[in-house]
Parts: sequence; structure tokens; C-alpha cells
Amino acid sequence: MLNNESQQVLPWYKESYVWMIIFFPLLAVIGGIVTTILAVQSDDGLVVDDYYKQGLEINRTLERDQVAVDYNLDADIQIDQQLEEVSISMSSTSDFVYPANLSVTFLHATRSGLDKEVHMLLTQKNIYRGNLSALAAGKWYVHIQYDNWRLIKTIIVDL
Repeated sequence: MLNNESQQVLPWYKESYVWMIIFFPLLAVIGGIVTTILAVQSDDGLVVDDYYKQGLEINRTLERDQVAVDYNLDADIQIDQQLEEVSISMSSTSDFVYPANLSVTFLHATRSGLDKEVHMLLTQKNIYRGNLSALAAGKWYVHIQYDNWRLIKTIIVDL
């Protein structure tokens, strides 16, 4: 025979099994909210819609890279974060004619939302200058290009 006086009925919130059952679904809801916030705040870039057109463009891009190799183009990139200025010293074979301006694109290695484009002017025989707002720390790909050629360099920005 059971003794009813020895059994004590506890309120539900004092039972450890109830909290164990509530804990895992609550943890899943919190994880879902955190994941949603991270997905909304991060800018992971868009996927290209026209893959066929991009595929056709690759041959033209490779030809532009080959022209830079044929001219033996090289560039030394200097960035002054305080003055927000970038200078590029170009070198090449003797028959290369330096254009009056260049289009330079700074592409962050992992975050496309940080990419920047700079139009640079020839200030001396082979030195180009332009304004560039501060770059985030990390690895950057620099595309230096003109009508028929493109040079790709890699830089590391430290703060």
C-alpha cells in the first residue's frame, strides 16, 4: 500500500525532466535565430545569371592576360592608408606605350562587398596615382587593366 503522505507533488517548473525536454527545442530555436541574423547581415554576393555569356567572355579575358605577358608587364603597388592614396609603378618591355589612365579594381579574396574600383592617372613616365579609401585587412587581388591587356597582382593589407 502506498503512503500518500510521503509523496510530495512538485509544481511542473521544479521538475528537472521538464526542463530537459524544453532545453533542446529551445536551443534549436535560438540557433535558427542566430543563423538568420548572420545570413541577413552578411553580403555574400550574387551568382551570375548568364553563365553562357560569361563562358564566352573567358577567351577574351585570357587573351588580355596573354598580352600583358607578351609586354612583360609588372607593377609595384604602394598604398598609403592615411592619405587614402594608391600609386602603381609599372615596368615593361621598351616598345610598350603607357596609357594616360588605368582602371584598377581591388577585389577582396573572401568578401565581395568590400571590392573597390579606382581610376588612375599617369603622373610620371610609368607611375600612376589615384585615390583609394581604406582597405580592410586581408588578401586582395588587384586587376590593373586597359583596353587590350590586364595584369593581376596579389597584395596583403595589414592594419
